[in-house]
Amino acid sequence: MVEDGSAELPADPREVLTRPAPPPDRCLRYGTGPEQVADLRLPATGPALPLVVVVHGGFWRAEYDRRHTDPLAADLAGRGYPVAQLEYRRTGQPGGGWPGTFDDVAAGIIALTGLVEAVLPAGRMAPGPPVLLGHSAGGHLALWAALRAPDRVRGVLALAPVSDLAEAYRLDLDGGAVAALLGGGPEDVPDRYAAADPARSAAPPVRTSIVHGTLDRQVPVAASRRYAAGADDTALRFVELPECEHFGVIDPLSHWWTTVLAELHWLTGGSDDGIDVASRSR
Repeated sequence: MVEDGSAELPADPREVLTRPAPPPDRCLRYGTGPEQVADLRLPATGPALPLVVVVHGGFWRAEYDRRHTDPLAADLAGRGYPVAQLEYRRTGQPGGGWPGTFDDVAAGIIALTGLVEAVLPAGRMAPGPPVLLGHSAGGHLALWAALRAPDRVRGVLALAPVSDLAEAYRLDLDGGAVAALLGGGPEDVPDRYAAADPARSAAPPVRTSIVHGTLDRQVPVAASRRYAAGADDTALRFVELPECEHFGVIDPLSHWWTTVLAELHWLTGGSDDGIDVASRSR
């Protein structure tokens, strides 16, 4: 049974990162490398919904992988979404960083729709490209992927994203995470920042929702505020969650999970009927 997100929060918000969840139904391979895989969770019965590709966070570092999004992915599958948890090479691994991390995410997104269609029975997934759901560094990669190839993406749900790489470098988020990803700062490798930093471009030309907690210390909400304020496209929405920190947005047990689900509903073609938009900032 799927819970509605009204359960009491765990004492440690990081508990979601190691919380046990049902195993995926199978592992799909989109490349030959050990990290070029995605875990597939088959949808529960119900109407055919679009594929959700989950791009995990962890500041692009090798010590964080797709496993910490298991509770999120299992919850979405229980609600009828086909879910693929994308893995990719990360800093600290051979080929990780620039450009390997980006190459993997792009290749995985291109391949996954066909790979999942080949596995699911006919009529169990809505046709068309996937929604990208990315958290933290994964939110950055989801925004980047939608800017790079919008025809491959139905929409983006960016949860506490690193939307401004230059600012994240200046703030030294996670002790040099952006420098490790791109090989230096904006003055050292300006072409890489120009290609990889969502803040350097207009918002993606697809439905996009950014959800960010006001108490986030890992990725301060100010960058998301600026990103949303600079967008003149009504296809981008920004939702601030009062009293929410960095991990509440990926925890199905959190008080904020219903807002995340509402934004996913909008991205997959749903309306705002019956949705509480009190926390929406834009």
